[in-house]
Amino acid sequence: MPILNKDMQVCMSLAARPSNIGTRFHNFLYDELGLNFIYKAFTTTDLEGAVRGIRALGIRGCSVSMPFKEAIIPLVDVMEPSALAIESVNTVVNDDGVLTASNTDYEAVAGLLAEREVDPGQRVLLRGSGGMAKAVVAAFRGAGFDDLTIVARNAEAGAALAERYDYGWVAEDPAPDFDLIVNVTPLGMRGDSESALSFSPEHIDRASTVFDVVAFPSETPLIAAGRAAGKHLLTGAEVIALQAARQFERYTGVPLTADQVARASEFSRAE
Repeated sequence: MPILNKDMQVCMSLAARPSNIGTRFHNFLYDELGLNFIYKAFTTTDLEGAVRGIRALGIRGCSVSMPFKEAIIPLVDVMEPSALAIESVNTVVNDDGVLTASNTDYEAVAGLLAEREVDPGQRVLLRGSGGMAKAVVAAFRGAGFDDLTIVARNAEAGAALAERYDYGWVAEDPAPDFDLIVNVTPLGMRGDSESALSFSPEHIDRASTVFDVVAFPSETPLIAAGRAAGKHLLTGAEVIALQAARQFERYTGVPLTADQVARASEFSRAE
């Protein structure tokens, strides 16, 4: 990586619980490609002040994680269709003080479903109703999945998300009668809930495909159970790598190869 200098462009992330994954992913590629960029993770209790800082200091790009994905919307200037459609932002690009927001989570999930040729005729059970769930549900609808049920204890959020995309909603787990199960909650995430299994063994046994959007750790209890049962797996590690690659390309204007994305993703987890 170049020595810090006055022309170096800065990118950053904002999250309630920052990790080193994005920092290592982006800086690995900056170094490999010889780009005069640096990336740093932050948290904040003053989102409005942080966004003023992005604008005032010329921060080139910002990745946005929970709980800021919706709160940041009134603070940006332009909403791309990927963010506007689901009212959730995970990427901000600063062009001379004009902040443009997009959602590469949506793009990554849509791309992964297409790349892995997941059958849109499958019956889907999806757990979650937060900002990331919006992106995932929208991606499933865009990919042509018509039979999807959202399970969420938050009745207001779950019902509203289901209604928006013409899907079903339930507050408690329905019978295990689904081909594809998707976790979009913190269950299984490193920390207090890392040992939690987000779906019952019966749901896992019945499903043919298991998808856990939790990215850290990559081998969540759900993914481990799905692997042991011989299921087709989609992982949060894949999603976070694809969304980070799309962010990288927006920040730098440099397209990435699949090999570069894979190596940066591997490096980001080798701690």
